[in-house]
Formats: sequence, C-alpha cells, structure tokens
Amino acid sequence: MEESRKGGGRTPAVSMRGITKTFAGGVIANDNVDLDIYRGEIIALLGENGSGKTTLMNMLSGIYCPDAGTIAINGRKTEIRSPKDALDLGIGMVHQHFKLVDVMTAAENIILGLKEGRRLDLKAASKRIQEICDAYGFDLNPDQKIYDMSVSQKQTVEIVKMLYRKADILILDEPTAVLTPQESDRLFDVLRNMKADGKAIVIITHKLHEVLDVSDWVDVLRAGKFIGSLKTSETNEAEMTEMMVGHAVRLNINRPEVKNPKPRIEVEGLTVRSSDGLLKLQDVSFTARSGEILGIAGISGSGQKELLESMTGLCRIESGDIRYIYDDGRKKSIVGDSPLEIARLGVQLSFVPEDRLGMGLVGNMDLTGNMMLRSFRNGNSIFTDRKSPKALAGRVVDQLEISTPSLQTPVRRLSGGNVQKVLLGREIASEPTVLLTAYAVRGLDINSSYTIYRLLNEQKERGVAVIYVGEELDVLLELCDRILVLCGGCVSGILDARTSSKNEVGLLMTSLRGGRDE
Repeated sequence: MEESRKGGGRTPAVSMRGITKTFAGGVIANDNVDLDIYRGEIIALLGENGSGKTTLMNMLSGIYCPDAGTIAINGRKTEIRSPKDALDLGIGMVHQHFKLVDVMTAAENIILGLKEGRRLDLKAASKRIQEICDAYGFDLNPDQKIYDMSVSQKQTVEIVKMLYRKADILILDEPTAVLTPQESDRLFDVLRNMKADGKAIVIITHKLHEVLDVSDWVDVLRAGKFIGSLKTSETNEAEMTEMMVGHAVRLNINRPEVKNPKPRIEVEGLTVRSSDGLLKLQDVSFTARSGEILGIAGISGSGQKELLESMTGLCRIESGDIRYIYDDGRKKSIVGDSPLEIARLGVQLSFVPEDRLGMGLVGNMDLTGNMMLRSFRNGNSIFTDRKSPKALAGRVVDQLEISTPSLQTPVRRLSGGNVQKVLLGREIASEPTVLLTAYAVRGLDINSSYTIYRLLNEQKERGVAVIYVGEELDVLLELCDRILVLCGGCVSGILDARTSSKNEVGLLMTSLRGGRDE
C-alpha cells in the first residue's frame, strides 16, 4: 500500500527517516521510525498509549530533538531545534491543551509574538484573519475575547494562528476530544477545505469512526515502531485496531440489562457557585440507581466537575440536597460532610477525578504508596500496613495490564493511560456502592478503553451505582443506561441511552430544550 501512496513521483512535504528518541530510564519512545506526509492528504496517526505518536510529532514541531535519524521538508534535509524553526519551515502543531491568553481577543492571540513592522496594526491583522476564515470556512470573530469563547472557538483560534503564520503542514493532537458531534463535523469540513488547498494535515486521535470519516491514510505505531500504512477507504476499525494492538480485539461494548435497580443517590435542586461567585450548577435534580450506569454528557465546563465534587464532599453547595440511600431504604443527607465524614457514615463511595495526578494520585509516590492512600487509616497498629497495599498494587498491575518497570516506580513516570488504570483499579478495589468517574478513558488507546468499559460493566452487575462523565457520545450511548445532559450548569434532559441518537444528545448539550426524563 505504501508504494501506491508514493506513486506519481510526488515529493513528500515531510520525510522522516530512522527517527529514534529515548528518554531517561532507557524508555525508547520512537525506534527507527520512517514516516512520509504528503500535501493534499489528511493522515491519521494511530497507536496505543505510549506508542510514540505525540513524541514523533513533537520532534517534527520542534519541541523535542531526535537522538538519531533525519527529517526532510519538501525534499531538503533540515534540523528542527525549536517550535520557531518548525514554523519557519511551515509546520504548526495545535495541542490538545490550548496556549491562549484569556483576557486578549482572538486577533491579539493570533499575532502575539510576531514582528510585523514597527507599528502594530490590529485592523490589518483582523482583515487578514477574516480572509483566512473566509477561505477555509472558519466561524471566528477576531475581536471576541478568549474567555467568552467555547472550546471549539478556542480551537479555531489556535488553527488560524498557525495559518496566519503561513503553516501548510498542520498537526492536530486529539482535535475532537471535547467537541460535540456538530462541532466535530464543522471541524472536519474545514480540514477538508484545507486539504483541497494543498495543506498536509496530521491528526492524532483514538476515535476510529472519525478516522474513517475524515482521513485519507492511516499510519500506525506500536511500541515506538512504525507498523505500516493503510488507505482509509480500504480498511475498517477491526483491522486498524489489530495493527495497533498486535492481535484481534472485539470492538463492541457489552451492555448488560439493568436488574432490580434501586435508588442509591438522590440529588435535588443542587446549586453550586465557584469561589469567585460564578454559577456552576443551577437547580440540578436526578436519581442514580444501583445496578445501572448513568452517563453525564455536556460540553466542557458545563458543571460536570462541580457535580461530582459536590457528591463527594469536595465542593461547597449553595443550596439543594444530596441524599444517600442505604440498602434498608434509610436516607441520609451528606451535604456539608467532608469525604472522611461521608465514609464514616458507612457510605461506600469511590471517585475517579478528571485531574488524575492533582487529585487522584500522588505523582512522586510509587504504586504501593498510592494504594495505601485508601487504606492507611485501617487497623489499630501505630505502623501502617504496606503488605496488603503492595499485594493490591500487584493485582491491579496484572489485571489491568499496567506497563510499569516495577511496583516501586513513581506513578508520575507512567504514561497517562497507565496512570488512569492505577487510579481506577484502586477505586474499584475498595468495593464501592457508588462509583463516580470523570473522563475515565480520556487519552486511553482503544484496547485500554475497552478494558475500562468491561470493568465498569462488572461494577454495574455487582449492583454498584456507576456515574460516568464522558465526552464520546458514541460510547455514552453504547455503555450507559440513561444519559443526563448538562448545558450551562442546568439539566437540559435525561434520556434513555438505548433509544436516543447522537444528534439528540448533541443538541441538548448546546441548548436548554428539555429532553424526556426516563
């Protein structure tokens, strides 16, 4: 297949040969990788967590320098030692976490750091920005402040910033991670327009249905090595997954039927403000039931974080109530209680937060130490028990196939996907009756993601009330039993996941039109 791609005597926009990168501790991120990128094509770069995708693109964009190998741009060998070198060669990378100044306008962010003559001409810059937007189909107001923008608008600013700097080789890292389906479709339309204009585009993503929708070719890395290229029109999700993982993987999410569901958590009229007085949740009400998975959908910043932190005693509540319902039917309000006080009430609640190393784990501690964070208060001895946590760490590593040199490795040295497995494995091992998860598979490769889905379903079958905050609507619709949709801190609908569509959920994420309550 690679030969047909090289046909016609075309010169690649980028030709990487023998690229090798090794990090501290002897970890080989890229091992003798060859990769070609052509103009007028959209390339999807796929691979499991830790396969070296982002590292490879970071070398192309000047963030890292390769230990060995060569990079040629338009047929000429060159050295890229900084992001400025990359931009001078027409290479721009849009990272998953945006690098924008909130108090500035779009135009000010786009021209920030450029030397455009002796005098700054914002009017001329805005005119050129509008020309770029018109040419490719972007919807952007150059005078709008960043803090007033949605996630998709901020992403647009980042892409236009690269085009303004005359980049014609664009790299997008997880571009649809926090976009609604409608926003993703608009982005893909823009990418197709850019491809038609002769741009070379690389997207790093784990969403295989999007790969099939927008890309022309798929390049696969596995364990730092280049495995091969596939023409998108001639492949499917199963073949791509097998190339990434090295063996066949079943790509269907099992959804067991809900058996004997009972109310476990009641949330009524919940209103929460941030420390600076901004309204984050307003009059939110719902019931989470044992033996079911309740999905929470919403664009980024719709109150998902505040909702889960309120339920775990980590967030101050302005008004409303949260009641835990025991097996015998007794109800107990947990509003105002700390996480420790909630636990002492006999409420078996586990929380997998969005901020894995900031809230969930201690980066400098090893796996055993992080397991102890759940159990160090147990027992009557003045000495902490390390034997049980060490055994638990070993079981979690084996069962979740966590890639780590040893149990003594600090978790900050693990990949993001392996960090997530450590956190989820520890919380499930505490045998909760309520399991709250925020973006449990964000950044995980497809094989690891399906492992997480299986674990959540096992908890559901044990009678646990699982609350799953997610960003992939396809997964929410396949995995969950009901979906609560948040928009601007309010409940815009509660849907039956078995009978709802992706577009229906997406519309509720961007409007307060009431959905049916199942």
